[in-house]
Amino acid sequence: MLQLPESPRVSSLDSLKDAYERCRQITAEFSKTFYLGTLLMPEEKRRAIWAIYVWCRRTDELVDGPQSELATDATLDQWEQNLESIFAGHPIDDVDVALVDTLERFPVDIQPFRDMIEGQRMDLYRNRYETFEELHLYCYRVAGTVGLMTTPVMGVDETWKTAPWHRDQPTPNPEPEAVALGIANQLTNILRDVGEDARRGRIYLPLEDLARFNYTEKDLFNEVVDDRWRALMQFEIKRARKFFAEAERGIRLLSPDARFPVWAALMLYRGILDAIERNHYDVFRQRAYVPGWRKSLYLPLAKLKAEVL
Repeated sequence: MLQLPESPRVSSLDSLKDAYERCRQITAEFSKTFYLGTLLMPEEKRRAIWAIYVWCRRTDELVDGPQSELATDATLDQWEQNLESIFAGHPIDDVDVALVDTLERFPVDIQPFRDMIEGQRMDLYRNRYETFEELHLYCYRVAGTVGLMTTPVMGVDETWKTAPWHRDQPTPNPEPEAVALGIANQLTNILRDVGEDARRGRIYLPLEDLARFNYTEKDLFNEVVDDRWRALMQFEIKRARKFFAEAERGIRLLSPDARFPVWAALMLYRGILDAIERNHYDVFRQRAYVPGWRKSLYLPLAKLKAEVL
């Protein structure tokens, strides 16, 4: 059975500074595009985002990491108990020290974390999704939740209330758009990693979509790239871009110091869809990524959007 960390003596855990540094290193190593976006944030916010990211990554690795074959419902039950401990202010592992501090600084709710664990439960027992509605629930749980976790860290713009005619209006809520961004990112991951997932026996593309374009599971496992596949991928990319477009509408509601990094992260991640198109939709033999020189082109435009839109 997969062994989770036992509760250590608090004195044996990393210092707060070391815990955040470990979170920074993990984020930089495993999510280069995301990490670049966090560097544009104020220090307190970017450190909090690193702490949340690392918890999410560790949660994902329970069922998708090196020891995933040992994961069971009991594994996730224990992980949820550890989560309760962290939210109660009692870190379990070194990096949890940073997350406990983040939870003290920002009004982050526990429910999205619980929902993400439920998403991992889906991966324990499912390797196919019949409809997009089913896939949408999965994408919300494993990625849309990240938007809910991080919005309290990003903060909401309150300056608009200075106008007398706005003072009695409720504070705008960017959470639906934050969820949309998480779903857009997850759909992008799915499209980028189709080949890798197929080699593990997993198909995240809705089976109803494969049928729509007369493309079979056998074709997928044989890595067939033809007109049917290209049409299917065009359909899926269009859907992902709709979620990115929805997410854009919420960025203006965020605190001004969060808009630039969120715009940058959105544009950089959406750029993976462009890369898939440049590779003629062959995600089996060519990994889609945004090269460094192209990333540098996105940043000035992201800055302009953050200031104008």
